[in-house]
Formats: sequence, structure tokens, C-alpha cells
Amino acid sequence: MSKRGWLLFVSLCVIWGVPYLLIRVAVRDLDPVVVAGGRTAIGALVLLPITLRRKALRPVLAHWRIVLIYTLVEIVGPWWLLGWSETRLTSSTAGLLIALVPLFTAILVTRLGHDRLDRRRKLGLAIGFAGVAALVGLDIDFGNLLAVAAAVGTAIGYAFGAMIIGRYLREIPVLGVITGSLILSTVIYAPFVVLFRPETVTAQAGWSVVALGLVCTAGAFLVLFALVGEVGAARATVITYINPAVAILLGVLLLNEPFTLGIAAGFPLVVIGAILATGRARTPDTSASEEPAARTPPGGPD
Repeated sequence: MSKRGWLLFVSLCVIWGVPYLLIRVAVRDLDPVVVAGGRTAIGALVLLPITLRRKALRPVLAHWRIVLIYTLVEIVGPWWLLGWSETRLTSSTAGLLIALVPLFTAILVTRLGHDRLDRRRKLGLAIGFAGVAALVGLDIDFGNLLAVAAAVGTAIGYAFGAMIIGRYLREIPVLGVITGSLILSTVIYAPFVVLFRPETVTAQAGWSVVALGLVCTAGAFLVLFALVGEVGAARATVITYINPAVAILLGVLLLNEPFTLGIAAGFPLVVIGAILATGRARTPDTSASEEPAARTPPGGPD
């Protein structure tokens, strides 16, 4: 990989590891829907001029129905669920649970017939979910199981979003899809943002939302597109395995979150399981092209 490729890779690993910390800070003072709505609005405002200049938005209009479904399962639902889960879970725990995205993507890929579930993938799924079981069993208070379910629901939404963009939107500029989705998300969130708007916004919460929209959404997608262009989609997906480590490190160092036994046991199991589960099954026709989900790393910026 070139120096530019490494720079983009490291930058995106950090950028996609930061949102968990920022969300955790923001939801201390703001309703999760306000955080999500502010993030999408800022991201849309930054990306819209670029998208219009590249004429990437018009093709999206002809496929607005599937783009709307993608928006609901990739952004609207997951970003609210993630914010709500972090009102009860640490950012480290949330980041580790979102690392399930490659495992859920592997299940969907095989169910859709793009690949098969061989012994290696089955072992990877078993190891990955064992990691989550270790985290939940050792760390999570049973009163927070709904928050765990919300974070897992976010991961499932990201996996479905990757499938939709790979299966139905392959011929549409990704920048147009993302910008259109952010605009739609902002419109959907808007009435709830008004309903749950705070009387005052603390500096920490406000700047966290700005950073989420500007850096972790708009900036992250631009870096992602540059990275895919530099190293290819398949190699770019490796960031999915590193993001949780960044989230855990930032949570421990900056938010004084505990590095628990559950995280210590669960993190390596989830990552090892994801690597095994997402490797392409070896079949006689291994020369086949990448499965649709490999076009972009699953999940997008969290």
C-alpha cells in the first residue's frame, strides 16, 4: 500500500473510532434523536455542494424508494438506536458491539447466495458471538440488556444497509446515495428534533454534534471514497476490525471508562471471529468477482 493509502487508512480508522466517544458525551445533555438529527443535517450541508458539483444526486432520484429503505435501515434507525444505547452503555462497550457488523454481513451474504457458509465461516461466527457472550456475561448489568439489544440492532441495520447498497444501488454514485440519505434522514428526524429540543445546549454536547457531522460523517465518507479509490474496497474493509480498538482506547483514556474483563475477553474474540467469518469461502469458482457487500466497508461511519 502506498504512503497515501496508509495515511487514508489510519485516518479513517481513527475517524470511525471516535463517534462512540462523541455520542457518549453528547447524549449526556441531548436527546439521542437531537444528536442524530444534528449530525445528519451537518453532514448533508457539507456533502451537498460536492455532490451537486459532481452531478451525483440526480441518479438517486430515479431510485428514491430503495434509497429511502436504505436510509431507514442504515442511518435513521441505527443512529438513533446507537445514541440511545450509549445513554446506558459505555462508549467502549457500544464500539465493541458494533464490531458485530461483519458477522451479520457474513450471514446475510450467505443467505443471499453470494457465498457459502463453510466450516471456517461457521467457526468465525461461533467465535465472534462467543466474544459478545463474554462481554455481556462478564460486564453488562441485566438492567441494560435493552441497551445491548439497541446496539446489536444498530449492527444489524448497518449489515442490511451494506447489502442494499451492494445489491440494488451498485450503478448509482455512492456519494449521491449517501448525500441523499443524509438529506432524507434530516427531514425524518426534524419533527422529533423540534419535539425534544433542549432549552440550552452545553458546549461539550454542541461541539460533539458538530464534530460528528463535520468529521465523522461528511469527512469520513470523503476519506472512505478516497481510500477505496486508492486501495480497493476489499482492503478498505479491514478498518472494520480496527475501529473497535480505537473506540475502546479513547473511552478508557478520555472518558475514564474501565477496561473490563469482558472487554479484554470479548474484543479479541469478536475481531478474530469477524476475520474468519468474512473471508471468502474457497470454492472451485473462487475467481468470481467480489460479493456486492464488498463495494464499501459495511456499516459506514458510526
